[in-house]
Amino acid sequence: MNGFIHIYTGDGKGKTTAAVGLTVRAIGNGLKVFFVQFIKGAHTGEIEIFQKFPELVDVYRCSTGFIYETPDNSQIETVRKCLKEVEEKIKENNYDMIVLDELSVALSTGLISRSDAERLIQLSENAEIIITGRNAPEWLIERADLVTEMKKLKHYFDRGIKARRGIEY
Repeated sequence: MNGFIHIYTGDGKGKTTAAVGLTVRAIGNGLKVFFVQFIKGAHTGEIEIFQKFPELVDVYRCSTGFIYETPDNSQIETVRKCLKEVEEKIKENNYDMIVLDELSVALSTGLISRSDAERLIQLSENAEIIITGRNAPEWLIERADLVTEMKKLKHYFDRGIKARRGIEY
């Protein structure tokens, strides 16, 4: 399968949710998925369900914690180690789909360099690649085959409603 690059970006809710939906569809059709999460590390329902299908979904979490404008040295070192492990898993496995959740955020904050991202994409070229996160860089948008911008028109978070288990995570 020669895959396409999908990007889900913007300030609206639903970027990771779109990637999760594509993952569910893929595993429902017997495809092998590598679901990589940059930055996120908290418990989420989607990771719980993916772990019930270890023969179809490999989950890798590269949790750096919250980034205040620029990453600190420990966050950068964490991501460097993660990138090596992610690259090895991509080389060792024949994935049909690779989700790079929050890759755009990792790029825009400087956690991951453009050359690192390009190397991941190159290694994954035979798989469908799903990239999520705000602030997708223009070079990545140009390279993609499908780009969806999630735009916030209204959100209950603005009224002080906190993230809810089973809905936001």
